Amino acid sequence: MEEQQRRSAEDLPGVPPSTPDTAGEHAPVPAGKPGPAEPRRSRLKIFNKLMEKSLQRLVADAGFSRFCHSFHPLCKQNPQMAEVIHKQFISDLQKSIQDEISNMIEEGNLEVKLENLDKLEELAKGTPEPTWRPSGVPEQDVCSVLVSYHQGQEEYVRRELRKLQKENAVLADQVLAGRQTIAQSEQRIAAAVEEWKSSVADLESFVLSLCPSENFDSL
Repeated sequence: MEEQQRRSAEDLPGVPPSTPDTAGEHAPVPAGKPGPAEPRRSRLKIFNKLMEKSLQRLVADAGFSRFCHSFHPLCKQNPQMAEVIHKQFISDLQKSIQDEISNMIEEGNLEVKLENLDKLEELAKGTPEPTWRPSGVPEQDVCSVLVSYHQGQEEYVRRELRKLQKENAVLADQVLAGRQTIAQSEQRIAAAVEEWKSSVADLESFVLSLCPSENFDSL
């Protein structure tokens, strides 16, 4: 029965056959010569590996012996049919769980989020300052966060104020220039009116000189 369980587990799709542990067979690293640093695996690969291991353990727990224990009459009457049913059950179970995991990754947008976490970790490696951690005193933690926030807001308001002051200065210069233009126009109009009045007076004097009033009286 155990041999059948082992064979059925090896025949399952997506489940690699068990391999002996060879962790202790690696050559020891010489003293004083640290081994090369292993590149950190992405969180997405770790997540996929974790889901794969969890699925393998679930399949291992749902072995043929436990199936026979739950369905003893069927296994006793027709072991071959029970083994076929068990294989189909394991296959459907794997497919269902893999579909659920894929839907979870897609709905939660985990691929993008885990990649963003990897990028943030890479950016944090070049930061000389230690990462902020809460001190355990809520008042101090809130103040430390709010003070920097308010300082940033204050600097932003100052920049906007300087920007508005420059814009107001430009507008004030434009208004002053407009007023000067209007004053100059008024002066030109007044000078033109005075010139016109002078011309009219000269014209009247000329007309009177040509036709004096006593000539009209003699008529």
